[in-house]
Amino acid sequence: MVDISKVKYSVSVIGDDGTQYNIKNYIQGLGWEESSKEISMRLTFKARNDDTSKGQLSSLVKPGSLIVVTASDGGSFNGEVARGYAEKWNPQDRSSASDLSCICYDEMYRLQRSQDNLYLPDGTGTKSAIQKLLDEWEVPIGEYKGPNATHGKLTFKNKYLSDIILELLDDAVKKGGEKCIIRATKGKADIVPYGGNDSVYVFKLDNTLIVSNSLSTEDLVTKVKVVGQENKSGQSSVEATLTGLTEYGTRQRIYRRGSDEKLADAKSAAQAILDENGKVVEEVSVNAPDIPWLRKGHLVCLKAGTSHGMYYARGVVHNADSMTMTLDLLKAPDEDSDSGRKHAVGDIVNFHGGMHYVSSYADAKGYKATAGKAKITKDPSCSKNGGAHPWHLIHVDSSSNVYGWVDEGAFD
Repeated sequence: MVDISKVKYSVSVIGDDGTQYNIKNYIQGLGWEESSKEISMRLTFKARNDDTSKGQLSSLVKPGSLIVVTASDGGSFNGEVARGYAEKWNPQDRSSASDLSCICYDEMYRLQRSQDNLYLPDGTGTKSAIQKLLDEWEVPIGEYKGPNATHGKLTFKNKYLSDIILELLDDAVKKGGEKCIIRATKGKADIVPYGGNDSVYVFKLDNTLIVSNSLSTEDLVTKVKVVGQENKSGQSSVEATLTGLTEYGTRQRIYRRGSDEKLADAKSAAQAILDENGKVVEEVSVNAPDIPWLRKGHLVCLKAGTSHGMYYARGVVHNADSMTMTLDLLKAPDEDSDSGRKHAVGDIVNFHGGMHYVSSYADAKGYKATAGKAKITKDPSCSKNGGAHPWHLIHVDSSSNVYGWVDEGAFD
């Protein structure tokens, strides 16, 4: 863990002529955060509005000024950790003193606050779509380690640019791409996978101030309907229904199949929604000594209280005054878990027809069954599973008579 006694911060403002002025000695309050609900970093500070070589500080730090925060641990790290342009500039004069407060945001803020219309033809790749949008808004790309899925025809009307990018990344995940984050680093937009950090910090009770755990079903999705395109009367037919965890009631999401999208691809996308949102979410908040360069999207290891395992930082708040930080954590998928499996117990699937067996073992007797809709009642994780015929299906209507164990690939 970082030796907090050796961590030092510095704050600079970049003048109109590009000159960098160190204003750390004027700063009275400093913090920055990356929220789970925003793509822009928010930097705040309060300073004494005293005289400088350029007049009062408020004549040097002006609306639109670029503020850069650097940090050093006295060893391996010495570099920029936050930046933002002054969006709210607030000098306050009193009889005894004058202060200056500013709220600053990085380059992502213009995407967060701007709307546009965008049409993407069928076959557009994720990377080219995001690159085109960022180029048009003059936001340079730094690292692109994100997905490059092929999208169906997409139309965005009066959408915030940040939402367009997030929807593209989300659609890429539904098509098998890796879950990624967009954030700014030194003035450039990075699109990188969650957990792409080289150093993974471990938080235990002896180096952590507070750990708070909660379980949430607020955003739970238990059923996804795939619907087709609207007809002339504005109606859409239901083409598939996928069901997940239902013990907390039904929370339904609609997935509209694109005009150029195959039903199998639409169902895969609907299953991806269930995979991502169909579980009770463990939410963990950690308050610990500050690690200034720890960012949203980083992977951390938590071994404190009831929480043990790997977590992603959904949000990070740094407080340079108290030299503490607060992490909003989300459990990372276990590498050996079944999270990548497309189907699970409770799913309604389309049985292709063929053999069903009286048990899951290789020597089980089999019989022919007709195709149709069926429900998965046991999956490969079942403790009494021979593995040869790993899935157990029961028909849900009279179109099929399947009632037994079937092979991998016997349904979709």
